Amino acid sequence: MADPETLLPISVIILGWMAAGGSPGPATLAISGVSMQQGRIAGLTLAAGILLGSASWGIAAGLGFSAVMVANVWMFEALRYVGAAYLLYLASKSLRSAYRGGNAQTADAPRKQLFANGLLLHLTNPKAVLGWGAIYAISLPPGAEFPAIWTLFMTLFAASTTVFLGYAIVFSWPPIARGYANARRFFDAAFGILFGLASFKILTARLI
Repeated sequence: MADPETLLPISVIILGWMAAGGSPGPATLAISGVSMQQGRIAGLTLAAGILLGSASWGIAAGLGFSAVMVANVWMFEALRYVGAAYLLYLASKSLRSAYRGGNAQTADAPRKQLFANGLLLHLTNPKAVLGWGAIYAISLPPGAEFPAIWTLFMTLFAASTTVFLGYAIVFSWPPIARGYANARRFFDAAFGILFGLASFKILTARLI
């Protein structure tokens, strides 16, 4: 058994994980935007797709896929370009809506599409699997067995669930939703810029 003093306290790990997940990024931007525009159910649906993507990367990293990606740079590069392109698509969509005064998005997206959008958003982020791999590396001793990895995964996934569903609940709160409706053009422009910056960040990401 590993010396507990060599590992970070679980409370520190969870708080750091939640702070990273809750910081402005593609996932939180998408959840907040959809929640303000289409309501709580839509935001929760999108968040559920993002959480499935996060869980997929968490399990993959636990099985060693993050190490495989580091060893095979072309996999990281391919996923990086796909992710950057998808974020550019979201940026252009938001900017077009801002330019047209919000008239470009009059119909709410179906729930299946929202779920798929959330899943795609996280699966095309190559930094997600590397993030899971990094948290395993700093939180678990070398040669940790599957039960320890699974326990940490479930703990961190529960923390991510709290963050992402919390975003959907907070940003669908009626006063916030009304604020979005009254200043939709401004919000769409801001989302477009932020999605564009997120795309640039992924495009310039490196393994080391």
